[in-house]
Amino acid sequence: QVQLVESGGGLVQAGASLRLSCAASGRTSDIVRIAWFRQAPGKERERVAAMTWAGELPAYADSVKGRFAISKDNAKNTMVLQMNNLKPGDTAVYFCAARRSITGNYNIWGRGTQVTVSS
Repeated sequence: QVQLVESGGGLVQAGASLRLSCAASGRTSDIVRIAWFRQAPGKERERVAAMTWAGELPAYADSVKGRFAISKDNAKNTMVLQMNNLKPGDTAVYFCAARRSITGNYNIWGRGTQVTVSS
């Protein structure tokens, strides 16, 4: 099994930065691709950023391109989402997720961390 635990959320003002971390443990050798999702109240879950477990082929939602960066600390098995120039519209619960296949649904999820951006 694989376990994912997020950290780093909080309350910030618009224009500030936050760094989210997702620590992976267990059978991490099974992971092929990892991602950050977010869900705001009353809205559908949105994939924010994704990359391979090796830290390659990053992809971003249009809403965060140029502001967010996904990366991985291989030594610590930790995925990072650096969020800059935050906007009130970025307010959501952020989840990290993983999957064991190149394509298909993400089926391993963390519990989420709240990010709130005030105007």
